[in-house]
Amino acid sequence: MNNNLIISGLHLDLSQALKNIVNEKMEKIFKHEEKIIRARVELVHDSKSSSHENEYTAKGHLELKGSTITISSSSDNIYKSIDNLIEKLDRGLRRRARLKRVKRKQGSLQDLPDAA
Repeated sequence: MNNNLIISGLHLDLSQALKNIVNEKMEKIFKHEEKIIRARVELVHDSKSSSHENEYTAKGHLELKGSTITISSSSDNIYKSIDNLIEKLDRGLRRRARLKRVKRKQGSLQDLPDAA
């Protein structure tokens, strides 16, 4: 298990199988971005939700140097919520990296003197 990963459950008993699945899927995120200080995954079961009879929510918090990414995903199946959360976290990290590249390029272009 990764020391930087915290898994918790609210209104839900975390089985070893659920912990293993979250750990395996989060390895993809840790490989993608090595600057993650800490990752927290919260699995929540809401049996009295107005929109669904049984709703499972997976919330992910990635603490990075300089910022925090917080994303959640809800579904009627806990495994589907976990999969959607991992996809959203991956997209968020890729978007963050792309924005950093764009800012870096724009900064270097603005530093050049005008040739006019």
